[in-house]
Amino acid sequence: MSKSKLPEKHPPADPKLPKDPKKAFKVIVSKVPGGPGRGLMNQSALAVIIFVFLILSYSYLSGSKKPTVIPVSELAQNISAGLVDTINIKGDELDITYKDGTEKVSKKEEGTALSTTLKNYDVPPLALSTVKIDVTSNQGFMYWLLSLTPIILPIIFIVFFIWFLSRQMKGAGVQALSFGQSKARMTLPDDPKNKVTFKDVAGAKEAKEELSEIVDFLKNPKKFLDIGARIPKGILLMGAPGTGKTMLARAVAGEAGVAFFSISGSEFVEMFVGVGASRVRDLFDIAKKSAPAIIFVDEIDAVGRVRGAGMGGGNDEREQTLNQILVEMDGFEPNEKVIVMAATNRPDVLDPALLRPGRFDRRVTLDLPDRADREEILKIHARKKPFAEDVHLPLIAERTPGFSGADLYSLMNEAAILAAREDRQKISQFDLIRSIEKVMLGPERRSHILSKKEKVLTAYHEAGHAVLASILPYADPVHKISIISRGRALGYVFKLPIEDKKLQSKKEFIDDITVTLGGFVVENMMYGDVTTGPSNDLQVATGIARDMVTKYGMSLKLGPIAYEAAGGRPVNPSGDTKEYSEKVGAEIDAEVSKIVNEALWNAETLIKKNRKLLDVIAERLVEVETIEQKEFEEILVANGIVPKRKQDLEHQA
Repeated sequence: MSKSKLPEKHPPADPKLPKDPKKAFKVIVSKVPGGPGRGLMNQSALAVIIFVFLILSYSYLSGSKKPTVIPVSELAQNISAGLVDTINIKGDELDITYKDGTEKVSKKEEGTALSTTLKNYDVPPLALSTVKIDVTSNQGFMYWLLSLTPIILPIIFIVFFIWFLSRQMKGAGVQALSFGQSKARMTLPDDPKNKVTFKDVAGAKEAKEELSEIVDFLKNPKKFLDIGARIPKGILLMGAPGTGKTMLARAVAGEAGVAFFSISGSEFVEMFVGVGASRVRDLFDIAKKSAPAIIFVDEIDAVGRVRGAGMGGGNDEREQTLNQILVEMDGFEPNEKVIVMAATNRPDVLDPALLRPGRFDRRVTLDLPDRADREEILKIHARKKPFAEDVHLPLIAERTPGFSGADLYSLMNEAAILAAREDRQKISQFDLIRSIEKVMLGPERRSHILSKKEKVLTAYHEAGHAVLASILPYADPVHKISIISRGRALGYVFKLPIEDKKLQSKKEFIDDITVTLGGFVVENMMYGDVTTGPSNDLQVATGIARDMVTKYGMSLKLGPIAYEAAGGRPVNPSGDTKEYSEKVGAEIDAEVSKIVNEALWNAETLIKKNRKLLDVIAERLVEVETIEQKEFEEILVANGIVPKRKQDLEHQA
C-alpha cells in the first residue's frame, strides 16, 4: 500500500520569492503544512502570512522601477531637439514622455510656470508648440492615497494585529462564560438518521406498554389533563448493562415526535463547585423552551447517589447537582410537557428523594431478553446483513441465554467481521456460532502453543468439568469442549441451560459448584499436584457459596438472613462497615468452607466412578482439540450415560 507523503512541519526557506506580491502570497500559502483550504492553517499562521504579504506589497510598491530623473536644462535641450512628445505637470513634478516611448521625470521651480522656465533656457516657441502639455491637479483622491499609503499601511497592520489579539482574548472569555452551560446533545424529531421508534427495539414488551402512556401524553396531553390525570414527571429505566435503556428512551421520543435531550450524569460534575447545578438549570431551561421534549440522563447514579456519604458535606459538587435536579423536577407544572427519563443499572444506590412520587415516580425494569426476544433482536440486527441459506436464527437465540441486546449486536457484528476476513460475501451459520464463543470468552489464540504435558493436563482438566456436568442432575448440559485458548482461558467447556431460567435453586447452585471444581479435582487426582489453572474456578465456586450463605439464606445453620447485598456490599447502603459481628463473620466463613468441601468430596467420588469416561474424553480432546455437542453425546451414550433432554428437566420439576 502506497503511503502519502506527509507535509513538512515548516516550509523551507526560499530566498527567491517572486517580486509580484500576489504571486509571492500564493507561494507562501502553498508552503503552509496541509496547503490552503485544508483546515490545517491556524489563526497564528494566518496572521504571520498576512504580515509577510503586507511587507512584500510595500517593498514591491517602494522598489518598483521608477522613471529616470533629469534636470530642467536637459529637458529644455530635448524639447529644442524635438524629442519630447508629452509633458504632464503635477504641481512641481514633470512626467515626461518621449516620442520613442521613454518616460522620464523632472522638477521645475516652485511658483514658476513651465513656459517661463523653458523660455529662460532659450527654448524656441516653435519647438515648444509641438509638445503636448497636460496639467493634473494635486487635490485628487489618488494623489492623496498614493501619498499617504506609506504611512497608513503600517497603521492598518498594527490596528489589525491588536484586533486579532483582542479577539483571541474575547474567545477565551466566552468559553469561560459558557462553562456552566449544558452539554446535552439534542435530537430533533424530524431527523431521519437518528430517529428511533418502538419497531427498532425488540423485546421489552412490558416496558414498551408502560412507556406508551408517555407517548400518548406527549401527543395528546389534553385527554389526560381534562380528566385530572397527571403524567409522571420522571421515568427511571432500570436494568442490566446492554438491555436497551438508552435505545428505549430514544424510541419514546421518536414515537412521540418530540425533541430529545440526552446527557450523561458524569457531564454535570466538574471540579468547580456550582458548575453542575448551573448546567442542570440551563438544560431544563432549554427543554422548557423546546417543549414538548424529553430529557434523558444516562447513568444518573453518577450524581444521584445517597446524600450525606460524601467527604465534602453540603459543599460537595455532586450533592449540589443532585439538589438542583430535585428542585427542577419539583418545579414542573402539569402542562409543561417536559418529561425526564433516566437510566441506571444500580437503583439501590439512588437517593430516596429522587425516587419519591412527583420526581422519578415511575420505574420501568428491563430484564435480559428471553429466547423469543433474543430471536427478534437478532432479526433487527440482521436487517442489512447478507446471510447464507444455512443461517438459522432460532438456534442462535437458543444458544445465547443470558445475552443482552448489546451482546447480540456484538455477536452479529463479529460474525460479519469473520466472514469479511475470509473474503466471503455472505454470513454463514458457522460464523454466528463462532462469534458466540468470541463474545463470551474472547478470540481464539491458536498461536498460544502448549507443550505436550500442558496439553494433556488441560484436556483432563476440561474433561473433568464435562464429566461432572453430564452426570449431575441439576447441571447444565455440555454443548462444546475445547482446549484451544480463548481470551485468558487455556480451554473451556461450553455449557448452556436447556431453557431460560429466572430462578435458581439450592440444588442447582451446589451442582454448579461441583462442576466448577472438576478441573481442580482431576489435576490433583491425576498428578498429585495442583497448577494455577483452576484459580478462576476456585474464585467462582467460592463466590457462589458465599452468595448462598450471605444473600440467599441457603445455610441451615445461619438461617434465612441476608447479610450482604449484591457485590458484597452491606444491606444498609449508607453503612461503611459490615452489618454483622465478627462471630457471625466466622460462622459465614465456616459455612462457605463446608459447602465447597462437600462439593469437592462429591466431585472426587463421581470422577473416580467415571474414570473410564474421563480418559476417553481427554484422549479425544488431545487428538482433535475440540468436541462438539453431537460427538460428545455419542461418547456419553457409548459409556452408558443418557444425554440430558428437555423432558428430563420437566421430570425433575
